[in-house]
Parts: sequence; C-alpha cells; structure tokens
Amino acid sequence: MNELKLSKRLEMVANLIPEGSTLADIGSDHAYLPIHCYLKGIVPFAIAGEVVEGPFKTAKNQVNRLDLHTWIDVRKGDGLDVITTGEVNAITICGMGGALIASILESGKEKLAGVNRLILQPNISAVSVRRWLLHNGWKLIEEKILEEDDKIYEILVAEPGDSTQPYTSPNQTKELLLGPFLLREHSSVFVKKWMLEKENWERILSQLEGAAPSTEVEEKKVELTTYIQFVKEELN
Repeated sequence: MNELKLSKRLEMVANLIPEGSTLADIGSDHAYLPIHCYLKGIVPFAIAGEVVEGPFKTAKNQVNRLDLHTWIDVRKGDGLDVITTGEVNAITICGMGGALIASILESGKEKLAGVNRLILQPNISAVSVRRWLLHNGWKLIEEKILEEDDKIYEILVAEPGDSTQPYTSPNQTKELLLGPFLLREHSSVFVKKWMLEKENWERILSQLEGAAPSTEVEEKKVELTTYIQFVKEELN
C-alpha cells in the first residue's frame, strides 16, 4: 500500500469523502489517505493528525518527499486537538477500536462545529461508535462492510441530523449492534462476520458458566445471551 494504491479498506473510505472537502484524517499513520485524496483531486487541503512520534515523522517525511506540504499539513496531537473549530468539514478516523473512536469524538466535540461528514472505520466494536452518533446528533447515513486479508471491516458514514432516523426496529439495541443498513443489506460478508462473532460469544459464555458467581459475571452472561439470540434471529 502507498499513496497511489490504497488498501481496499482505505479506498472505500476515500470514495465516501465528498469531493471538494477539507479533510482531517485522525490517526493518519503514513498519511496515505490524505495524500491519495489530494492527488486524486478529492480534497484541496487535508490535515494528517498523528499522536505517536514515529508515525508522525513518517507522515511528515512522506509529505515532504512528495513536496505536498502546502496542501497536506501533518500535525502532532491527540485526536481532534490537531484541528481548530471550523477548519475542516470532513473527518476520517480509521483503524482504531470503536470505543477509542467514540472517546476521540467525545473529547473533541466542540471541534465538530462546521463538520458535515464523519467517515469512521472501527476495527472492533462499531456499536460503540453507533451509540455515540445516536446520542450526539449525528445521523448515520451509510454503512459499508468488506473483507480484506482475512479481516472484516465496517465503515460508518454520518452527517449532522436526526440521529434516530436510520433505526426502524422496535429493538434498537439489535440495530445498534449489527448496523441498521448492514442488517437490511444482509451481505455474505455480514453473515460471515456475525457467525464468527456468535461462535466467539458462545465460547466465552461457556467459559463463564464455570466462573465464580458475581454480579459482573451474571451481567456479562445476560449480555452475551442477548447478543447470541440477536444473531440467531437474523442468520437462521
């Protein structure tokens, strides 16, 4: 992978960025995504944010090597600390856990004024991101799922608006877990992902049956049983 040839996952993210956007890519690593988007004419300007010194230096060197520092600004900082309010109108956060993405959005909430699109790719726990969007006035407008290198990824796209709108089932918990758009689409990758998740939950539940009783253990058992039932209802 490089700035000209992205991974399938990042290529899909790039295709979801509205043309002409000013972009902030948070956790940009090598800055491949913002560089690619600039070179392809998708964005006229982008910020590559990175909190870790090594990837920050790599991204900086990459941008300088291509002589793109006028259009791609590599900044070191934690989450949305790298941008000022109103500076960008699209934000991508990819390749992190869902809980961490939700935490980044929560910590930098005031920086989201003027942002009209979030493209978020959690590696795990997409449900954490959906919950944050639902409770903070961000309407989920699209979801993608793909498999690459034996890993399955979900991509969530949100815009400011009625955050309750995509959820149509009386059981919102199920839609938050499985994804309202993905649930309706019911692709083969979606089925594969949740069959694997169900098998994993069943293994954990079996282990918990032998654990010493406690409130925490009982709560976890109830949660896993609920999740397993959701998947059975949709995939059987």
